[in-house]
Amino acid sequence: MNRSLVHLFAFHRRLSRILLSSTVDASVDRAGLPFEIGAAMCCDPFRRYTSSRVQPRSLWEGSSYETLLRKFESTLLDDSLEEAWEAFGNFKMLHGFPEQRLVSKLIASLSYSPSAHWLRKAYDLAIEISKEKPDLVQCESFSRLSLALARTRMPVPASTVLRIVLERGKIPSQDILSSMFLHLVKTRIGSCLASDILIEICEYYLNNCCSSGTRKAKKINLMKPNTTIFNLVLDSCIRFGSLIKARQIIELMPQVGVIADANSIVIIAKIYKMMGERGALNNLREHIDSISSPALSRQYWQFYDSLLCLHFKYNDVDAAAELMLDLFRRTWSLHSSSVLPRVKSNGSQTQCFLQVGSSNLRTGSRIIIDSLNLKNDFLVAAKGQSGLILFVDGKFLPSSKAIAKLINGYVKERNEDKLSNFLINVQKEAGIVEVDLCSDVLHACIMLGWLDTAHDILDDLELAKIPVGANPYASLLNAYLKEKMWEESKVLVNQMKRVGFIVSVCDEHGESTCVVENIGANHLDKRTSNLVKKSDLLQFLELEDREYNLGNQLVYEFNSSILFFCKAKMIEDALMTLKQMRRRNVQPTVLTFSYLVDGYSSLGMYRDITILWGEMRRQMEYGMLAADRDLFDCLLWNFLRGGYFERAMEIINYMLKHNMYVDKWKYRREFLKYHKNLYCSLKASDCRTDAQNRRLEYVRAFRKWSGIDR
Repeated sequence: MNRSLVHLFAFHRRLSRILLSSTVDASVDRAGLPFEIGAAMCCDPFRRYTSSRVQPRSLWEGSSYETLLRKFESTLLDDSLEEAWEAFGNFKMLHGFPEQRLVSKLIASLSYSPSAHWLRKAYDLAIEISKEKPDLVQCESFSRLSLALARTRMPVPASTVLRIVLERGKIPSQDILSSMFLHLVKTRIGSCLASDILIEICEYYLNNCCSSGTRKAKKINLMKPNTTIFNLVLDSCIRFGSLIKARQIIELMPQVGVIADANSIVIIAKIYKMMGERGALNNLREHIDSISSPALSRQYWQFYDSLLCLHFKYNDVDAAAELMLDLFRRTWSLHSSSVLPRVKSNGSQTQCFLQVGSSNLRTGSRIIIDSLNLKNDFLVAAKGQSGLILFVDGKFLPSSKAIAKLINGYVKERNEDKLSNFLINVQKEAGIVEVDLCSDVLHACIMLGWLDTAHDILDDLELAKIPVGANPYASLLNAYLKEKMWEESKVLVNQMKRVGFIVSVCDEHGESTCVVENIGANHLDKRTSNLVKKSDLLQFLELEDREYNLGNQLVYEFNSSILFFCKAKMIEDALMTLKQMRRRNVQPTVLTFSYLVDGYSSLGMYRDITILWGEMRRQMEYGMLAADRDLFDCLLWNFLRGGYFERAMEIINYMLKHNMYVDKWKYRREFLKYHKNLYCSLKASDCRTDAQNRRLEYVRAFRKWSGIDR
């Protein structure tokens, strides 16, 4: 035996005598043995060699284990995080991780701390456990840690801990999961992660439903995310403009079997408004019209706002007028009736379906909607509305902005007679006599110089025997006189006399004005053009006149057709529609390209996506296409699946260049799922061609970026 081993053996015996000559508590202090002694004992080859023969070693080790464990447990009971963390470190240094019960309790104690310092330590510990001791992962403690991280606006660590739980086939309780999503969606990065995690949960649920029998059905049903989670994520997609991700989540709802509620209808209506899809909302409107619950009316006015906005986006002024007139009628019926009609409570009338994906029933699917269900745990905020429909005192009323859009649409299309019919119907059928809409419209047209339009409306109102006050006549006559339109002014004066007005024209300081007296009235109605106030209606009408563009609806119509063809896997027809867009000088949008990418992806045509990406890249360089994170995300996912790693790294660089968050966990999982062993043993010297060498280079670059290779 050489000299070094003799010295180590002597040290070992001396330490054993110390332990045997004193009690356990006296022999080891609260911090355990010094690190140098513990390291020497753990690294001593002689100790390992004589482990089964030397009795003092086992006595010392047993004393140390019990002492440090007892100290660790007592600090956990005292809720002293500093001492607990120190005791845990001392124990782990000598004996590794303690049992799962104590580790979970430590993580739970750290999770309850409001300090970001201790939450970060808890997160680091959770990551270490998942890599070194995955059997110690406990669903409840990790879930609470994830919730605590989400609550303190740390979305990336929160999502990582939650995904560790999901990877092991576990899922937090619905209450914890809902609270977690509630905090995640408050930030842009959190919203991106919440969308991806919700999709992952749905995929896991669907995969298990297909592969399990009836015995596991109840257990798997607990994993299904509830309606509130879908509403939270979709609402965040609206706030941050993630329309592509929102459409993907909406299409998952019928697959998972989630029943949408009143909040869902409003949220989906907002998303469809932003995407320009109105067909499904038109089909749903009949069912929404039948609902008369006052509590639900406060929610559904946002649905009507979205639908009316879509009518104007499509320049369908007739549909917009019909909807506005119907809302006026409903307002009048609510105003005149003391008893409201009630919707029957049977399922056939309270539930309906919303077609999503495609109108082709073989490729599309339908969301079940319980339109009378309004959960109190989540209400859709009224922010982000178009301001076309107002909800005042329990009534739906079109706003001045909506009226301005209607007037401008009819005037630009030279359909003044339809505008007159709308005003006549509002006054006659709806019976809204307390709102002098006709006078407001006439004054706005006069102030904008649309004198012929105003005169035509006056003629139509007179024929329909709709009473109009003296002010519109006086304003129009003053406008004629100002513009020196003598013939028109004579015609109008004769018309005013037939109605019953006494008109006198005077010349003040070289400017002709008129005074109108209504026969039978006890007062004079005297109004000159410079006294007419600039109303809200006039201001909105001036804005609409400047922004009006007749070709806007073509984008939505083309996109709708491309979406249909891509969902039906008729990619050639979709490409023909794209060519028609270009011939008509209609610029493809982010949604246009996202539909085409999805269409190619459903057919496994990944190479065609690379060609499409080249066109998108050129348009972005010329400023003709916006850089959209969801579109990049969709492209990166497809390039990884197709094995186009050069294109994948190109997308990653684009996203980093535009300061967009890239979900490394998601793409690392996709790579390991489809290309885990790709080029694992291949060296650069083994590559036979330059193309293979470049491919190996980009595969290694992706593995390094995603954290697979350190």
